[in-house]
Amino acid sequence: MSELSVLRLKKNEDRRLRAGHLWVFSNEVDGEKTPLKRFAPGEYVVVEDSRQQPLGLAYVNPESLICARLLSRDHRIGIDQTFLLKRLSRALHLREMLFDKPYYRLLYGESDGLPGLVIDRLGDVLVLQASTLGAERLQEPVMEVLEKLLSPRTMVLKNTSSLRQFEKLENYVRVLGAPLEGPIGIEENGARFLVDPVAGQKTGWFFDHRQNRATVAQLAKCQRVLDLFSYTGGWGVQAALGGAESVDCVDSSESALALAAENARLNGVADRMAFIRQDVFEFLKQLRHKRQRYDLIVVDPPALIKRKKDIKAGVEAYHRLNQAAMQVLNPGGVLVSASCSFNLPRPTLHDILRTSSRHLDRHLVILGQGWQGPDHPVHPAIPETEYLKTFFCHLSMPL
Repeated sequence: MSELSVLRLKKNEDRRLRAGHLWVFSNEVDGEKTPLKRFAPGEYVVVEDSRQQPLGLAYVNPESLICARLLSRDHRIGIDQTFLLKRLSRALHLREMLFDKPYYRLLYGESDGLPGLVIDRLGDVLVLQASTLGAERLQEPVMEVLEKLLSPRTMVLKNTSSLRQFEKLENYVRVLGAPLEGPIGIEENGARFLVDPVAGQKTGWFFDHRQNRATVAQLAKCQRVLDLFSYTGGWGVQAALGGAESVDCVDSSESALALAAENARLNGVADRMAFIRQDVFEFLKQLRHKRQRYDLIVVDPPALIKRKKDIKAGVEAYHRLNQAAMQVLNPGGVLVSASCSFNLPRPTLHDILRTSSRHLDRHLVILGQGWQGPDHPVHPAIPETEYLKTFFCHLSMPL
């Protein structure tokens, strides 16, 4: 690699990087000594502190608020196939240690040392999602390494993340290798599912809730279950396999519910499952009027707080949603409340559940909490890598 340009930080702006984080914000750069406009988007740079001490090698995007992300603490290293092979092999080794079958998040961005890039492994199909310009630039060499490591039948570039807009990137989907004629099969917790990595949400499946869905299956025996924002039935099917008396799946997407129904048939539980296409808030309102109740309710909405400016409205939405779910839960029932919004901290969701139950004069105790699965490892210096929170709550009449 030829000699790299230097990105110099202002005084004391190196503290986050020295603590282990990988991001550099544009207001931390010494714009007089190293103006951001001088750098080409996607260029590799050496990040230095104000005393000219190297902090590592990064890719840069002068158009983004997060203007640089470290790839290595060794500023002399080359970002080549050897580098990528080490990163991907390490990530693969960890997943193979954790899982018996090839269905998991193979690469989780910053936590696995390739910022902005995630890769899901759906058997012999790999789905890549780049959310930054630097990660987009790495896609081609990463795919070459993946070809050597895993020889996948198909690779899908599912570059539709909302984060791409902050990097001035266009969205697109591209299928490389053998064409996909429709949904493909995966396994989770002993259940089988069809997923659509091309037309489905995100990469097609949400591996992060694997362990939380297993817990729901354990709680579901002989229960009447309501799966809200059910998508393709991940929670509902596993609840039915766990022995639920009945499972109602509610979602606004017709295509997701069609796949959920197919997944129910695939697992032999279609006779105990129903699929309802409706707005969840409206559905809960109708349940209250009908005085219809459930024993176990899963509340797993899409991110209701995508940006900091959405926090107030998002917290109110989580309040309304959880309170509405509590109103249709039988006394002695279990509420599973989840949030994938990074900007909703775990203590805030905890407080939402507390205040909602008090407003309804219900006695709530927390049976347990859930996090994202181990194929989404949390980097202790990067709080942004920890986003998923789940509470398993038992509600009863007041003591």
